[in-house]
Amino acid sequence: MRVLILAGGLGTRLSEETRLIPKPMVEIGGKPILWHIMKIYSYYGFNDFVILSGYKSHIIKDYFVHYYQQYSDITVDMLNNTVEIHKIQTEPWKVTILYTGQNTMTGGRIKKAQEYIGNESFLLTYGDGVADININTLIENHKQNKKFCTLTAVKPTGKFGAIKIDNDGTINDFQEKPDGDGNWINGGFMVCEPEVFNYIDKDESTIFERKPLENLAKDGQLNAYKHVGFWRSMDTLKDKNDLTELWLNNKAQWAKWVK
Repeated sequence: MRVLILAGGLGTRLSEETRLIPKPMVEIGGKPILWHIMKIYSYYGFNDFVILSGYKSHIIKDYFVHYYQQYSDITVDMLNNTVEIHKIQTEPWKVTILYTGQNTMTGGRIKKAQEYIGNESFLLTYGDGVADININTLIENHKQNKKFCTLTAVKPTGKFGAIKIDNDGTINDFQEKPDGDGNWINGGFMVCEPEVFNYIDKDESTIFERKPLENLAKDGQLNAYKHVGFWRSMDTLKDKNDLTELWLNNKAQWAKWVK
């Protein structure tokens, strides 16, 4: 089963980082968040990826073209113009990178991958979110419910600290990261049948989270897999710093591949 990763947006809310690189290439502990997402899937044996790129696509392409050189020891003989690679460190990944347009919306990007998917089921997620989700359990839930699409529903934490104040001004309760408003939201990590493509127009302005998902829901073909574990989307510089801190302190719950 192939894994589609949406990696083409501008990432304007993370402009401190994305002026120079695409959002999925923003690093968490020295590795792009895209790498972390791919490692999540690879941990469960899914190693065939289709990256739906757009903004600064060439940076993503360069990263994978030169991947083994970045993480291996090399000797450069400048006199004889040779490069010798030692201790090659790589991944068992097959990576297809599609340039889906600079301003194409999520639905348009997914539609452009149809020829690479054909009539097979596929996995789909966003290039800016990590979770300690069990991909095999997610897929099993999808198969049991027999819908065209299953999305992972999550309850995000609040963005700001919450306090309770007595009438006299005394703070009697403080929570640094309380739960949000209690609503479930789309956390990505989706499983899709090829019929999903029938719900997406070829128009590049099609937003997957609007008419396609809305119509799938109306037709009773949208299933939710409720994930109550760790989930975090990297939307702001604070999110990036929080994820980096977790990684550096060996508290990255999504990194199941780390022994």
